[in-house]
Amino acid sequence: MTIPRFRFAPSPTGFLHIGGARTAIFNYLLARNLGGRFLIRIEDTDRERSHREYEDDILDALKWMGLSWDEEPLRQSTRRSFHREAVEELLDRGAAYHCFLPPEQASEMKQQLMKDGISTGFRSPHRNLEPDEVERRIAEGIPYAVRFKVPGTSVIIRDGVHGTIETAGETIEDFVIMRTDHTPTYNLSVVVDDYDMGITHVVRGDDHISNTPKQILIYEALGWPIPEFAHVPLILGPDKKRLSKRHGATALTEYRAKGYLPDALLCFLALLGWSPGDDREIMSREELIESFSIQGINKTSAVFDETKLLWMNGEFLTGLPDMEIVRQLQQPFAERVQQGIFPNGTGRMLPVAVRLLKSRARLPLDILERGDFFFRDPETLDSKAAKKRLKDEAIPEWLDQLAERFEQLDELTEANSEEAIRELSETLEIGGGKLIHPVRLAVSGQGGGPGLFEMLQALGRDTVVRRLHWLAGVLREHGIPPALDSKEE
Repeated sequence: MTIPRFRFAPSPTGFLHIGGARTAIFNYLLARNLGGRFLIRIEDTDRERSHREYEDDILDALKWMGLSWDEEPLRQSTRRSFHREAVEELLDRGAAYHCFLPPEQASEMKQQLMKDGISTGFRSPHRNLEPDEVERRIAEGIPYAVRFKVPGTSVIIRDGVHGTIETAGETIEDFVIMRTDHTPTYNLSVVVDDYDMGITHVVRGDDHISNTPKQILIYEALGWPIPEFAHVPLILGPDKKRLSKRHGATALTEYRAKGYLPDALLCFLALLGWSPGDDREIMSREELIESFSIQGINKTSAVFDETKLLWMNGEFLTGLPDMEIVRQLQQPFAERVQQGIFPNGTGRMLPVAVRLLKSRARLPLDILERGDFFFRDPETLDSKAAKKRLKDEAIPEWLDQLAERFEQLDELTEANSEEAIRELSETLEIGGGKLIHPVRLAVSGQGGGPGLFEMLQALGRDTVVRRLHWLAGVLREHGIPPALDSKEE
């Protein structure tokens, strides 16, 4: 039984983008689902645009997402001799020929065919030169390219996503397989490399559909087995145009820097153009591997929705162990302490903030931004909540009275803080909410957040008492001053 072999073959001409990452994910999941092998080939034959920095980024991003490959990555640039051997084999078999037309002249001839409305693919006038004439021109040093001699028969692609695609042979031009500088072209190189790597399934973007008939012709001419093809529709932006930088971040490193989790991106991109056949939106790596199939890939393009990705990231964040999130936040937390942003910051409070806020966060950094009151006294108030909750002129007195009750406690707990607030509300003959909301604003500056009594216990008696007195004093002196009326809900 043949072991299925899938490959991801990026060009190191830029950072790994969302579309490339999804292609890698599809190949990885299919390989794991079928008990096959997932391989990497770096297609670095574009010497001017290929850079090691991009190659390192691609491999690092794949590792970060947990897309482990099964064999050492292959660099296409190391295989030039194999590509040239294949060219010579095609020449010997009469499936290719030397073309001595200067590239610009060939281009003019192809343009003329288009102007004349001729649908037949370009055929070089050198297609049937006698061998002696070919040898004479080569001996004279006349530059030449090597073109594939396209037969007139139709080429059929049996595509796993799009079904049967038939292309008339006469519409395919005699395409170049080796340039005048003796470097092989993409269509030749990819066939040779896929064959030598034993690739059984080629899963890639459907922008490659136009290349596939040419590659099938090369396979057939060399007598090599043709892999199974599946062409995946492209990813579109919200405007239904091909996803690009104009839509925002497209490189995986940008999402990683923002705090998106690898499992969230894996799940989101796997479901972007594929469906498990039910309504599941959150799937673990194991569930994706078990369910993934070519048959579930959609024929239509998927739209990239970052709002949904953000929601999904929050779901995965909630499921992470607290200490894993703490580990991710240690560096940005330390930077804020060093910069004086968190003057009261202590490592002790970071796990507490994570525990109380992770279910409300979408990105890890949300915890530091929304929970800044754990690490510094409030300097601003939620304006809408302040206007709504701090109207009563008696609030400063209530806050001071509550602070005095808290001062009498050895420590502040969820139970005794709630009891103190309830007792004071009864004494003042007011509803509990009239005291609870001002207390929340005093200790956090916010109108919402985690449970108040959990928050009071976490902050501790001395901090809570200080902040209650602070807001009471500010309200007495200024009412709701503009300096504090700045944090939006």
